[in-house]
Amino acid sequence: MAYNFKEVMNKPERLAPGHRLCAGCGAGITVRTVLRALKPEDHAVIGNATGCLEVSSFMYPYTAYEDSYIHNAFACAGATLAGVETAYNALKKRGKIDDTYKFITFGGDGGTYDIGIQSLSGAMERNHDLVYVCYDNGAYMNTGIQRSSATPMYADTTTTPVGKVSNGKMQNRKDLAAIIASHNIPYVAQTTFTNNMKDLYVKAEKAIYTPGAAFLNVMAPCPRGWRYETSDIANICKLAVETCYWPLFEVVDGKWILNYEPKKKLP
Repeated sequence: MAYNFKEVMNKPERLAPGHRLCAGCGAGITVRTVLRALKPEDHAVIGNATGCLEVSSFMYPYTAYEDSYIHNAFACAGATLAGVETAYNALKKRGKIDDTYKFITFGGDGGTYDIGIQSLSGAMERNHDLVYVCYDNGAYMNTGIQRSSATPMYADTTTTPVGKVSNGKMQNRKDLAAIIASHNIPYVAQTTFTNNMKDLYVKAEKAIYTPGAAFLNVMAPCPRGWRYETSDIANICKLAVETCYWPLFEVVDGKWILNYEPKKKLP
């Protein structure tokens, strides 16, 4: 797909300024880039599981979204948007809706890898025409940096501290992209912020405009939880890719495609 960074940045902004996300927050960058992949003429319904993004971009009755927005509990985001998508199709079939709507759900790793995986699995298995985007920052950052099943082994969190009596989290992280790919949906991808956002943007566009269910797993660093300078986020993402900690790949109709292989893998 053609990608022109200037053209992409000049597309309408669907996440309004004035939200409460931290500077350097990976969740905000994820949302802005994914929503920019929408065609300007298309409408969207945005679903959001409880988490950092929800508490920072929505405080009833105000939201930072230019599109329709639905917040639901940690466990329900996948089921909620599946229901909305089903209702939309029924109303459109009856001629009561003419506009084209796309359905996009955002959830953090806590609301996706852990608490919300059951309803997410159901939505994927039924192949609803929606996109689920996980902004993976590796822990429950909203509630105090507690470990999740996305937290890598030996990572330091408030519930798996590194010290004299503890070596951090002792379990491997869950391979969520592979779990979702096992549902045999049309499109699954893993991505992060690289190459002027090209990888994320192109994969978001594919996910939105591929008929059927799609899932994006986005490494979205958290400055508070990861303790980095807010200006370092792009360097951190690049390092994750170049060390093969976070490989960039797609699963298209069951076919696994590696999008990038470092010429010289960093340690």
